[in-house]
Amino acid sequence: MAQVSRSKATLRLIGDKLQPQEISVLLGCEGTTMYSKGELKVVKRSGREYVCKSGHWSLAAKECKPEDLDGQVKEILDRLTDNITIWEDLSQKYSIDLFCGIFMDKGNEGMNVSPKTLLELGSRGIVLSLDIYDGAD
Repeated sequence: MAQVSRSKATLRLIGDKLQPQEISVLLGCEGTTMYSKGELKVVKRSGREYVCKSGHWSLAAKECKPEDLDGQVKEILDRLTDNITIWEDLSQKYSIDLFCGIFMDKGNEGMNVSPKTLLELGSRGIVLSLDIYDGAD
């Protein structure tokens, strides 16, 4: 079995009452994407405007070719607090996930996620969300 060709990973916190700057202070890092509920946003490509339906704070890792989900989780978590009490509080207030794009070039590629990575995510209340693309035309 070949290794999955490419991966993207983004930690996301989402909630109606989420204030992005507060999350940045608590986690110790500015997000790569941040907005509050009700904020007016403009889609860069189309110029279309929309009102944000909930608050959002996210931090993206570098894309990896071939996939390296363990490395991407480490890249993200190394930038953030390891204070589990803060994470527990955040996970009770907001939806938290690690949103991952898994991109295959062939029909039979595989990957592993280490027990250490799963423990790091689980202890912080982070759901592992996988969007898997099979590479078929």
